[in-house]
Amino acid sequence: MNKKQLLLVCSLFASGGVLLAQTVEKSDSSYWKKEGFAGLKMTQVSLTNWAAGGDNSVAFDLQGAYQANYKKGKHLWSNRMELAYGLNKTGEDGVRKANDKIYLHTNYGYSIAKSWYASAFATFQTQFSSGYDYKVNKDIAISEFMAPAYLTTGLGFTYDPGKIFTVVLSPASWRGTFVLNDRLSDEGAYGVDPGKHLLSSFGANVKGEAKYEFLPNMTAYSRLELYSDYLHKPLNVDVNWEVQVNMIINKWFSTTLTTNLLYDDDVKIAQKDGSKGPRVQFKEILGVGVQFNF
Repeated sequence: MNKKQLLLVCSLFASGGVLLAQTVEKSDSSYWKKEGFAGLKMTQVSLTNWAAGGDNSVAFDLQGAYQANYKKGKHLWSNRMELAYGLNKTGEDGVRKANDKIYLHTNYGYSIAKSWYASAFATFQTQFSSGYDYKVNKDIAISEFMAPAYLTTGLGFTYDPGKIFTVVLSPASWRGTFVLNDRLSDEGAYGVDPGKHLLSSFGANVKGEAKYEFLPNMTAYSRLELYSDYLHKPLNVDVNWEVQVNMIINKWFSTTLTTNLLYDDDVKIAQKDGSKGPRVQFKEILGVGVQFNF
């Protein structure tokens, strides 16, 4: 499957989901709970004859999230989308990417007991543009759109007590790691066999979500995803833990803090001595700016 075909499939899948959501919404709008935000955070530093030293810099970060959950009778359907993109420029270093994310998730459940649902889910993750390890080589990309991309689907159970957290347990899940860049594919990046564009895994997936307003206008959202491949080092569990703290200052302005901890045994991180190996990855973004809540 080439890029155009894959994009077409994803577009049709997304369009179908939107049409289905619109159809359900017309008849059962009162059973939907929707919320989201879109924001622009910017920072700028300008120095002239500054004795203490420093460097001119400018940065911006776009972030957005939207969640639509449906619950009626025995049916449960949750959907979430997260998009982010950020650039910065410091001194003579040029423009560099600082943040980049595409995250789509849907989960359908049918009630089988109090707070328990038999469920099926799908999650898709990738990025918008090329990424570089500037400490190693600023001209050769180590990632790009659909390289890598992760598609995970599975069957299992959802525990939703209707309070602040939800847990999805999937003992039977498939994860596909796509590397559609030929050079990265030939290098065997992100765990694919050299020359291949897809790594298929079958294992268990656990996802926990929690959202809590711990102070007025201050909300914390946390998502922890664990994946174990039954067929390849099942004890090396992949971890993806995100925390998003949002503090609304007024109708237009807010402060956001986002952290992301990752561990994937198939992702080899280059070190200064030239060696490569799996490492714990961590990202933190703090920003103040304009935000629209809906």
